[in-house]
Amino acid sequence: MEMSAAGGGLGTSGHRQRSGTVKRRLWGGLRQQWKLLGVFEIDQQHEFYSLTCMMKEGLAAAIENNINNSPTNELSDDDYRLEVTQIHKDFTMETFAGPVFASLRSSSGMTEQEYQQSLCSENCYLQFISNSKSKADFFLTNDKRFFLKTQNKREIKFLLTNLKIYTEHLRKFPHSLLVKFLGVHRIKIPRRSKKYFIVMQSIFYPDDRINARYDIKGCEVSRWTEPAPEGSQIIVVLKDLNFEGQFVILDRQRQWLLRQVEIDTHFLQTLNVLDYSLLMAHQPLHQDERHQSISFGTLIMRTKKSVNPGCSLLHAGIAPVPGAILEDDSTFNWSETDWGYLAAGASCGGRLNSQVCPEPPVPSCDAAQLPDFRAQNRRLLPNLKNPLHVIDGPEERYFIGIIDIFTVYGFKKRLEHLWKRLRHPGRSFSTVSPQTYCLRLCHWVQDHTK
Repeated sequence: MEMSAAGGGLGTSGHRQRSGTVKRRLWGGLRQQWKLLGVFEIDQQHEFYSLTCMMKEGLAAAIENNINNSPTNELSDDDYRLEVTQIHKDFTMETFAGPVFASLRSSSGMTEQEYQQSLCSENCYLQFISNSKSKADFFLTNDKRFFLKTQNKREIKFLLTNLKIYTEHLRKFPHSLLVKFLGVHRIKIPRRSKKYFIVMQSIFYPDDRINARYDIKGCEVSRWTEPAPEGSQIIVVLKDLNFEGQFVILDRQRQWLLRQVEIDTHFLQTLNVLDYSLLMAHQPLHQDERHQSISFGTLIMRTKKSVNPGCSLLHAGIAPVPGAILEDDSTFNWSETDWGYLAAGASCGGRLNSQVCPEPPVPSCDAAQLPDFRAQNRRLLPNLKNPLHVIDGPEERYFIGIIDIFTVYGFKKRLEHLWKRLRHPGRSFSTVSPQTYCLRLCHWVQDHTK
């Protein structure tokens, strides 16, 4: 009995020791993972230094080619199929649909020189390592304005096949929350596999004061991420369950957001895609950014920038996406009522307040365009560097966009859906039909905004 008891005691002790060891290993692994999360400069010792130098050189030549051969006519079907190959000393760079993406960049309010300066500066690229399950490599320009992401051939083919539909959606809804694709390329290095990569505008730009980032899919299975330690500089992108109990406080901007999310997700439904994310971040507004009054002159200038199609540089007739920095940092939610308010104020001058003239003037040519303005769900954009993805609430500034739009609901995803239904009965998970995914994300936004 004593031997048996001693043996049992040793067994229990051994179990506890093994349990403690496992916990320490798990904790150590988590801490090691935390150390790897974040943004790192790709210096000469970095494994991707040679690759990113080639990407810079190739992009500089590709952009220079666009500058020297900027199209003057409307985009044609050939522009969407165009492939330009440029041979460099140690590699070859291919650029797909260059004129189309040049037009999209123009409509986003940036010049080719500005784009080139950011992508091809002497400063090193940054590597972004997150807690995402994606196997892609993520790079950032040194100013953090643009993301470069490696993609597989299937994803690139999907984007190029649907590029015309994508640009048409941005024409119809210039203030769309969809991620802005700015270039598609393939780099060939001798004795190495080809690499496809895309260039995107960063939704979190500028990120100087962002204090929390979220990747939202509207479901619960695998949608919790361990937050970074208090006071840590580690960048952890949190998920749906981390956001529970919180709200996006927008007040008058809320209805615009609900409508735009509905528009964009229904568009993705028509493409038969799922598993995209609502990427979101927030930062507190400075005291001088809250409750600003807007001068009438500034409002007129910003309204013309948002309404006037004459600003468009898109050769396919795509409407403009204003991005110029103007006079103040305020955001003004636009509606039919607000238009009448503006029209009434036009004959009063001064600053907008509760005193408006009783007799609004006859609508101008800009006012005559108002039905399209409302149908396109435009808003008066802030005068920030990334206006399409920035929405100010009373106390917080929010960065919001929809990313990862390449997952098609094909045979494999249908099988995955059936398997997850068996494994997670009664729980919500990401692999569902595009229609269900669309509605569920819209409901999430409705339930978590005020």
